[in-house]
Amino acid sequence: MKVVLFCGGRGTRMRSSAPGGDLPKPMQPVGPRPLVWHVMRYYAHFGHKEFVLCLGYGAQHIKDFFLTYRETVSNDFVLRAGRVELLSTDISDWTVSLVDTGVDSAIGERLRRVRDHLGGDEMFLANYADVLTDAPLPEMIDRFAASDAGASMMVVPPTNTFHVVDVSEGSLVGGITPVSRLPLWVNGGFFVLRQEVFDHIPENGDLVADACAELAKRGRLLAYRHRGYWRPSDTVNQRLELDRSWARGERPWALWES
Repeated sequence: MKVVLFCGGRGTRMRSSAPGGDLPKPMQPVGPRPLVWHVMRYYAHFGHKEFVLCLGYGAQHIKDFFLTYRETVSNDFVLRAGRVELLSTDISDWTVSLVDTGVDSAIGERLRRVRDHLGGDEMFLANYADVLTDAPLPEMIDRFAASDAGASMMVVPPTNTFHVVDVSEGSLVGGITPVSRLPLWVNGGFFVLRQEVFDHIPENGDLVADACAELAKRGRLLAYRHRGYWRPSDTVNQRLELDRSWARGERPWALWES
């Protein structure tokens, strides 16, 4: 299945004065490679190696990364008589389409602009390109394929550390509960979609607020609940924690290493 990755956002909460602060969010480093590479390796691990990258802000950074890709950064190799012999490879069997979808386009509009690159496939995958997980992708796809839904969204428990406070009319606190323990689910950023989704995305529209919301009203949006590893990288601190986790050898999302 083809994988559409939304790589065009500005990622303003990720911007900083630190080195790399002007990079688009998918190009922020985690270990030796950028976030988007980790997301792509996840999909490729399950055999999905045809990628459509929706570019916008910082597009040249992403183009340059693939145009000058060095397999030796993340693969062992033998140097023999001045020639490099790779012992393994990352992307030699990938197909990567890099498509300019506008600097300020909404997610839904970006998807509309790459529709022709899907080749008429009835089902395809989509992702924000900035979230890492160990979710069982084949199970996610199989559940969706067995349904008649128009879209599937992975949902996860909230990860923030806020506490919900139950306050009576007399201002007495009746209980304090971490938000992560409540029966709440948030958008996890991993989608399995059918072509039907395009019927519900208006010009300059959004994938979730427009298409998914409309499908939900019609009872045609499927949720895949995942309680395992899931980490966003919306902020500098979140991305740095992923980087530190990689350095410690704690990489639950790197299923290709097992």
